[in-house]
Amino acid sequence: QVQLVESGGGLVQPGGSLRLSCVASGTITINIMGWYRQAPGKQREWVAAITSTGNTNYADSVKGRFTISRDNAKNTVYLQMNSLKPEDTAVYYCNFFLSVQMRGWGQGTQVTVSS
Repeated sequence: QVQLVESGGGLVQPGGSLRLSCVASGTITINIMGWYRQAPGKQREWVAAITSTGNTNYADSVKGRFTISRDNAKNTVYLQMNSLKPEDTAVYYCNFFLSVQMRGWGQGTQVTVSS
């Protein structure tokens, strides 16, 4: 089974930027990939998705601020996060968009936007 490892999180001030990476241990070329997040005490929510050909979609809360992209040759998916807000604070996860229930979730990467 392909393993996914998220990285790039950290502590930033409101208005700052971070770039998250999700590196897969195998090919993801044909897969729709997604980013998700879960804040303390909150339900996990979908953030962004990208198809095999690069078409994207976003949750309303991040439209215009976040950009999802992929590099299939590197088996990597990215999430560029700009104009960060305190409400963006969460653990961010990547996953195969159509297989999340079967695969479960990895460790994620913590994003903290100070108040």
